[in-house]
Amino acid sequence: MTAVFRAERISADQVLLRTRELVRPALREAVAGLHPWLAEMAAYSFGWREHAEAGGKGVRQALAVLGARAAGADAGAGVPGAVAVELVHAFSLLHDDIMDGDATRRGRPALWKAYGTGPAVLAGDALFALAVGVLADVPGGVRLLSGALADVMRGQADDLLFASRPWTGPEAVTPEEYRVMAEGKTGALLGCSLALGALLGGAPRPVVAALDRAGRHAGVAFQLADDVLGIWGRPEVTGKPVGGDLREGRRTYPVVTALAAPEGARLPGLLRGQRTAEAAGLIEAAGGRAAALAEAQAHMAAARTLLDELPLEPGAAAELVALLDTLAHRER
Repeated sequence: MTAVFRAERISADQVLLRTRELVRPALREAVAGLHPWLAEMAAYSFGWREHAEAGGKGVRQALAVLGARAAGADAGAGVPGAVAVELVHAFSLLHDDIMDGDATRRGRPALWKAYGTGPAVLAGDALFALAVGVLADVPGGVRLLSGALADVMRGQADDLLFASRPWTGPEAVTPEEYRVMAEGKTGALLGCSLALGALLGGAPRPVVAALDRAGRHAGVAFQLADDVLGIWGRPEVTGKPVGGDLREGRRTYPVVTALAAPEGARLPGLLRGQRTAEAAGLIEAAGGRAAALAEAQAHMAAARTLLDELPLEPGAAAELVALLDTLAHRER
């Protein structure tokens, strides 16, 4: 299986496809060990009920496999980490959809809409417990995952609390507060994915820590790209209704930066009036979209700098850079 990865330099999409093929048997085996009803809901959340090979792109599991390869190990060494982070990611999406009130996920009803809120919470809890079990025999694995999850929860808490803050004035959300939130909510798990793979691949502690930091920078870029898609993305691509973030009053980076511009004075009124199309135009005119994209590029540059300074296996490092670059330019 490893030869598939090492034969030649491949694109980010190929990395994702081949990683899914590598990880899928172990992921399915882990899910099959759940209570049948929980396994059914997990299969729905992964998209397996619609198509046997469906599911998300698998960015986090790819990072875990590449983390192991970057440390000089076989691709298979990173599979336990890949399974764990994919389970945790699925758990976080189930709970995120409930907390955010998102009724759709990838163009179909979110799990809580299909099965009910209580069952969806239970399914998420089961996936989380399963992830911990996968890493139970990996020295340092559970500690690494639990630390990342603590940061995820802090970031999620901040994100929820942002909604109760005023749009303007001294209590308004600042760009720096947003960056801290994004690193926790999104970056922590991406960093953990790389770090777990490197840990499983036998990398020394400083390399594991540096890969964690690189993944966190990439995660902020990933969240910023998500913010842009949340306002200007196409529903047929994102699987979510256009302007959903604006209707929900979310303090995303484009909104936060636009509010600080002179043109942003009209924005709170437009958002309160649910005039999302006008609000999106004003945010772009005020520089919110450009600021988010520039910030994403800055974090990707920081991630690449960290990677350049590490003694990584060249082929895996090149694929890792290609994959991380897609995070700030994605259309998902």
